Amino acid sequence: MLLAENVVIADARMRWQDVVAVARFGAKLELSAQAWARIDNAQAIVQCIVESGERAYGVNTGLGALCNVSLQGEQLSQLSRNTLLSHACGVGKPLTDEQTRAIICAAIINFCQGKSGLHRQVVEGLLALLNRGITPQVPSQGSVGYLTHMAHIGVGLLGIGPVSYRGEIVEAARAFAAEGLQPVQLGAKDGLCLVNGTPCMTGLSCLALDDAWRLTGWADVIGAMSFEALRGQIDAFDPAIISLKPHPGMQVVAHNLRTLLAESEVIASSRGIRTQDALSIRSIPQVHGASRDQLAHAARQIEIELNSATDNPLLLGTPADFRVMSQANPHGQSVAMAADVLAITVAEIGAIAERRLDRMINPLVSGLPAFLVSQPGVNSGMMIVQYVAASLCAENRQLAQPAVVDNYVTSGLQEDHLSMGTNASLKLHRALENCTQILAIEYLLAAQAFEFLKEQRFGVGTDTAWRLLREHIPPYDQDRWLAPDIAASAALLKDPALLGRTFPELFQEFL
Repeated sequence: MLLAENVVIADARMRWQDVVAVARFGAKLELSAQAWARIDNAQAIVQCIVESGERAYGVNTGLGALCNVSLQGEQLSQLSRNTLLSHACGVGKPLTDEQTRAIICAAIINFCQGKSGLHRQVVEGLLALLNRGITPQVPSQGSVGYLTHMAHIGVGLLGIGPVSYRGEIVEAARAFAAEGLQPVQLGAKDGLCLVNGTPCMTGLSCLALDDAWRLTGWADVIGAMSFEALRGQIDAFDPAIISLKPHPGMQVVAHNLRTLLAESEVIASSRGIRTQDALSIRSIPQVHGASRDQLAHAARQIEIELNSATDNPLLLGTPADFRVMSQANPHGQSVAMAADVLAITVAEIGAIAERRLDRMINPLVSGLPAFLVSQPGVNSGMMIVQYVAASLCAENRQLAQPAVVDNYVTSGLQEDHLSMGTNASLKLHRALENCTQILAIEYLLAAQAFEFLKEQRFGVGTDTAWRLLREHIPPYDQDRWLAPDIAASAALLKDPALLGRTFPELFQEFL
């Protein structure tokens, strides 16, 4: 993925890649004059409401089940502060810095729609957190869709609580002092704006998309290696056959496989050794392709949400002619479903990889030494790494259970249908990590299988992948500590630029 030095919010649609650039790679986030004008227009509407005394949810009323309690004067600023303090009640281990940064970035994009109504200084404070490297420590658990995660970020704006800063965990006030910043002063509706909407699940899902796209590419590369190691029958990938089932992802995967396996003497010499391969071998285009198609669908859903106004209430019009609309745009059903679909997709990529790697260590079907090691018996070889992969697959099946169909009632029956989108996004992150480890194990095993076949030439792409791994991990001649090898293999798959740099003709989207 090509990354700009700065990401600017203007009039054009923002991409999920923009969130990744800011959150993961440290690109600076800026707002154009148009974006600031939209923010200021909505804030001016809030001021009109405050001055007129017209009742508007969250501007001059209590929240949730307290929506009929009217407030005025200093109570409005106090409400905003109290909203953050009372809602910042998450539990569990903190999110990673990049996850919190993604949430902040998505929140700013939401505010730039100009329908929220928060004060300019609040957005300036959020930009300072991102661009000065001050990241509030946000507990990962406790959200039914939104609220708690953004509340912890908002508390950080007040100079309260721990933050990550220059490689340390320090108090927010200390980081602010080091950067010459002051805590943000809140006004009417600021607190509600900060805890509202869908930036939490959307920001987290943007990062997940980046990982998922990269893993689908590696799955093709590693799957091609396993196909070759098992001496698969290449006719299953014939363009004439593949074109008869014209799913877009399937066409891409089959093309990738043919390109990676081109010029392979192993494949050429194996034609006709069996009538057909096991499904985990011959259905790579169908399975990987379906995953790509669902990934593309999920990306569209997440990007639409990223460019949506997701507050409640929303402020429409101008200070001279406005409407305050209570509605349900903070409901994150679309993102929750997209994250759930991605979790299924990731589980399936890992599941078929585990079936392939299991075949490679089984001499009854592989034609290779048992557990891919010389002198099996005295050496256990790759026996137990398959257990690890099986365990991770089992966990991913659990994580693939949809979060969105679960439901609870909150806020005194006022919020009685919840998306659980943040839970969906967080479990997707865990599934992606598991899938990365499964593919890392398959990569190790396929490369080890190549050691027994290297008298013949491998495919142009699979040979490159094999030699790449061997730059970091030596062949497995006898039993040794395998955990570091798996970690080294996984590190290659996590390198954000390696796939596109190594296979530029296949994976331009990863450059």
